Amino acid sequence: MVSSVKLIQMAAQCVTKVELTISCSSLLDKDVGSKSDPLCVLLQHTSGQQWYEVDRTERVKNCLDPKFAKRFLIDYYFELVQKLKFGVFDIDNTTVELSDDDFLGEFECTLGQIVSSKTLTRPLVMKNGKPAGKGKITITAEEVKDNRVVIFEVEARKLDNKDLFGKSDPYLEFHKQTSEGNWLMVHRTEVIKNNLNPIWRPFKISLNSLCYGDMDKTIKVECYDYDSDGSHDLIGIFQTTMSKLKEASRHSPVEVECINEKKRQKKKSYKNSGIVSFKHCEIITECTFLDYIMGGCQLNFTVGIDFTGSNGDPRSPDSLHYISPNGVNEYLTAIWSVGMVIQDYDADKMFPALGFGAQIPPSWQVSHEFPLNFNPSNPFCS
Repeated sequence: MVSSVKLIQMAAQCVTKVELTISCSSLLDKDVGSKSDPLCVLLQHTSGQQWYEVDRTERVKNCLDPKFAKRFLIDYYFELVQKLKFGVFDIDNTTVELSDDDFLGEFECTLGQIVSSKTLTRPLVMKNGKPAGKGKITITAEEVKDNRVVIFEVEARKLDNKDLFGKSDPYLEFHKQTSEGNWLMVHRTEVIKNNLNPIWRPFKISLNSLCYGDMDKTIKVECYDYDSDGSHDLIGIFQTTMSKLKEASRHSPVEVECINEKKRQKKKSYKNSGIVSFKHCEIITECTFLDYIMGGCQLNFTVGIDFTGSNGDPRSPDSLHYISPNGVNEYLTAIWSVGMVIQDYDADKMFPALGFGAQIPPSWQVSHEFPLNFNPSNPFCS
């Protein structure tokens, strides 16, 4: 007999977390007077032959060659064929639905193809299978082995002013170097409007994403002035390592000069384009769901059933409360589906079951909360 803990351990060995980084090039331009505002959505194929949305990136304004900061985290099962679809859309409204946005192209593949290639670049196609102009998508896969994250508090002072009217709108981009020597963006801060001394909101980056968990691996940080037309101006660049940054504290920040190489070559008196100050840099371990479960975390499950007339006549097959000849209806199916999973993580396997909106004995008055076993002191059922 295999223990439940052993089964959990075996399951953990069969699945690997994979992080996907997305970028595109030469996308179709669907906007008049500006450029497309692309977003990438990840869909996964289900066993029921349907696609469901896993996640989506941020929208990058006025850009036909976006490098998305948001990465996709997905479970990789070696023994399964996991079909994925990457759809790119031009987002010009605030609705969540993508049906009202311009379609820029898509690409279908399996997760196995991406993992085996590490970096996969393919052309985007339209719904009819024809090329989406010259648009291409590049997907980079990395295994996530380290669940440590870095929490940063960063500010800057005396940044160069890149705007003729007003002040710079600065933001930072963090890049790591791949084994091939290329720089890969791993995080982009928010834009601080009209401010040469910005204080960015605290943010976190996984240590694996930032430097592969190598404290001495070089990290490149670029500071830009945001422009709404997508032509962001470089303020300056610097390189550092986590070995240096982890020494930062609010009492003793780690400060780095932001250097613009073109300006330095033109001006003999050039010093820097501003100072970036790391006020806080803390490495913490983020526990996974499995860590909690194996650490003894219990999950509780409470059943609540709606007995109001809005569910329809229980004699009708259309009703959620249909009194079926086989003893099963949609309520029971839903309860069993969830309960069968949750019961493995509940020590006593007893669940409170409540109802509302029914006339109950002995007064037959409508009750908005009553135990299904009619035992108010112990509504738990097995």
